Amino acid sequence: MGPEIGVASTKAFTGQVTVLAMLALTLAKEKGTLSDERRQEIIRELMVVPAKIKKILLSNQKIAELSRIFTYAHNFLYLGRGYSFPVALEGALKLKEISYIHAEGYPAAEMKHGPIALVDSEMPTVVIAPTDSLYDKIISNVRQVKARGGTVVAIITKGNDAMKDIADHCLEVPDVPECLTPLVVSVPLQLLAYYIAINKDRNVDQPRNLSLIHI
Repeated sequence: MGPEIGVASTKAFTGQVTVLAMLALTLAKEKGTLSDERRQEIIRELMVVPAKIKKILLSNQKIAELSRIFTYAHNFLYLGRGYSFPVALEGALKLKEISYIHAEGYPAAEMKHGPIALVDSEMPTVVIAPTDSLYDKIISNVRQVKARGGTVVAIITKGNDAMKDIADHCLEVPDVPECLTPLVVSVPLQLLAYYIAINKDRNVDQPRNLSLIHI
């Protein structure tokens, strides 16, 4: 079939997260650490995640237009708390891989320990802010970035109008259980990286300095 070179693969990340979620649910059943009712609720939500991702894809054009604003950037900061921290790492990874823009994922709780010194009008910050148990804390991070002249792109749960009054740009995702948020918030992050790379005339199918995988 030929070499597969592309790296902006949403299916790879979401596939791994799905498998890990299923493994966690199985272990929870065996250990009795999660009620059957709650476990079944998460399983039902997991089954409808593909339909919710389709809804996110309806924002494809909006994300494409938003990406044009950031072609100037040389650095990006990605912030997340709890389940959203690994997704911040993934978002930053994809941006640097295909657009060649330096991007750093960081736990939002530790923003004051280094990254805050870099925040200014030239360094956009992507904040993963679903409405979850850590939402109030992530709002504080957004305010801190804004107080220092930073531009904030927030990934939020649909219907969260409060964040729209704080962040510069908001991308909405459907509501899901907190443990499944990586599956939905990763999609707009991937699309943002993709379109920024396209706007910078990068070859997203064959990024430089990557090894070929023959299949």
